[in-house]
Amino acid sequence: MKLVSYRRAMFMLLAPLLTVAAAAQPDAPAGGLNIPANAQVLGRQDPNVRRATAIVNGEVITGSDIDHRIALIVAANRGLEIPPDEIDRVRAQVLRSLVDEALQIQAATREEIRIPQTEIDQGFARYAQSLGQTPEGIRGYLRSIGSSERSVRRYIIADIAWRRLRQRRIDPFVNVGEDEVQEILQRMTAARGTREFRVSEIFISATPETAAEARTNAQRIVQQLRQGASFPVYARQFSEASTAAVGGDLGWVRSEQLPPELASVVNQIPVGAITDPIPLAGGYSILELRDARQFLMADERDAVLSLMQMAIPFAAGVTEAQARTRVEELTQATQNMGGCGNAQATAQRLGAELVVNDQIRVRDLPPQLQPILLRLQVGQATPPIGSIRDRVSVLILCGRDDPQEAQEPSFDRVYSQLNEERSVRRAQRFLRDLRRDAVVEYR
Repeated sequence: MKLVSYRRAMFMLLAPLLTVAAAAQPDAPAGGLNIPANAQVLGRQDPNVRRATAIVNGEVITGSDIDHRIALIVAANRGLEIPPDEIDRVRAQVLRSLVDEALQIQAATREEIRIPQTEIDQGFARYAQSLGQTPEGIRGYLRSIGSSERSVRRYIIADIAWRRLRQRRIDPFVNVGEDEVQEILQRMTAARGTREFRVSEIFISATPETAAEARTNAQRIVQQLRQGASFPVYARQFSEASTAAVGGDLGWVRSEQLPPELASVVNQIPVGAITDPIPLAGGYSILELRDARQFLMADERDAVLSLMQMAIPFAAGVTEAQARTRVEELTQATQNMGGCGNAQATAQRLGAELVVNDQIRVRDLPPQLQPILLRLQVGQATPPIGSIRDRVSVLILCGRDDPQEAQEPSFDRVYSQLNEERSVRRAQRFLRDLRRDAVVEYR
């Protein structure tokens, strides 16, 4: 994770914690474990009690550490309240994240990886900047939300330490053969013109015995995502696929690269949609279709536009009739003003605001506006956009640079992608080994 993404990475989920109970078939091992179907619990343990703190290889994680990180979570999610019946589950998830951070830092320390204080300070300054704060000003902000500078710095240290550790212990041992890359390049060239999709995934594993519970938990995640929760954040926290480390991003894929169950769904849903849980062998997948295009073909949505936005804000108390009159004036004026050269004078006459952006890709605009703008000629304006209760604007096309033909896939790019995928998988196995070997005492 790059330092510039700290704020986004602090977005943590408010969905229920995914807990999948392991159960075995009668007289059959459960994932190699010999657990009888009629297992009896000898001893007492309240399943509703979750330990609040932990000691990780002698390092203490306190209740305050958890509280401070949760405060960052809530703030990053725009102050959304955690339902009372979910707070224990969120605290348990945060504790697991803090345990992983401790293991990552400890492993880096054993390798004598030292992070200069200046680098930590730079990361903290970038985090503050991402919130529109100065390093000095953000300290008061963190205190005001019930968090602390220490919590943010701890996260930054863990992130840097883990990346350095990967560079030393994992990346040098990842091998990608030239013949593998060449084979992929040949397949990509043969697939030119076919449809491809930008897809993100969350995978929840399940056995036949736990399938119902896993599906219920997956449905809860879908509900949260459709209410506006961040898909990358949920993927990092809950997905059991190798893509969890990159926010669930599968990159650009074609139908034949996906399991048949997923390919049939992706071909039918619109861009921006989030699927219901899709049953697969071994669990459930949740997909977000982020984009679609023709493979290795120029896409007109990559055109770069020069736009002017002329907007009329409405004061409180304006009547609907008055607002509609102003909207009609804006529409008539921009349709007949004769191009962008007269935009400044038109805006002054109407008392409108005028904003210019001459480097915006069509693909980066809201999906409902893209086809409208692609049909415009230079100097033409869109229909009014917005709300008569707030503000209405039009977009005026002042220039358009069409995309060049798509470039052939390069050896270096394919090599880099394969290398990163394998590095991520090895890093996940390494972290699992650290968890297995750790001495963690819960209090």
